[in-house]
Amino acid sequence: MEDTVEHTIAAPRRNAGQLLDAAVGYAEERHWDVLPGVWLVEDASPSGVPGAPGRGGPRCSCGDTACPAPGAHPSGPGWVGEASGSGPAVRRMWQRQPHASVLLPTGRTFDAIEVPEDAGCLALARMERMELPLGPVLVTPSRRMIFFVLPGAAAKVPDLLRRLGWAPSSLDLVVRGDGDWVPAPPTRLGTGGVVQWVRQPTALNRWLPDTEELISPLAYACGR
Repeated sequence: MEDTVEHTIAAPRRNAGQLLDAAVGYAEERHWDVLPGVWLVEDASPSGVPGAPGRGGPRCSCGDTACPAPGAHPSGPGWVGEASGSGPAVRRMWQRQPHASVLLPTGRTFDAIEVPEDAGCLALARMERMELPLGPVLVTPSRRMIFFVLPGAAAKVPDLLRRLGWAPSSLDLVVRGDGDWVPAPPTRLGTGGVVQWVRQPTALNRWLPDTEELISPLAYACGR
């Protein structure tokens, strides 16, 4: 019985309301499709009290002990049809599972260009000096920075990089388009923390930049 108590699972409850509010906000204010993903679960303490420090730390609700993206991936293969941009529909999804991570499918209203955090900071500073148009920008606990751009980036980026003199495979630059997703605040990833906005979605950045406008400083920063 003691062994059973040690491995009792308790879902973290501290940000369930924040997840719901954020998910509904993305749908209603930005008109983005939103998808509920997996979430993190934690071992109860040896005393059996949920929420007390456990031995194993947070684990992904998918049940895979070697999950490569704990707390931040779709819950099943049919996720493409589950995403919705309807506020009431999103609210119902999180009411059914209030601890679900907030995922934003790419390839619909936006694509995303992901680079290492150091390169992203360097590129962002250069873009601001150049007064380039910028959309929302995310940073993840795994030290990745994600720039939102207009859809179509996945098809354009390889050729654009070659024109700039870079082999696409030589840069740590990932484009997320159709059939992919990005985690959104306040989603919590593993033990590292939560996803955060570097540049929040606002009325001023509702119109996203095209890939051509950002790819040069991003490629340069990644090459550094």
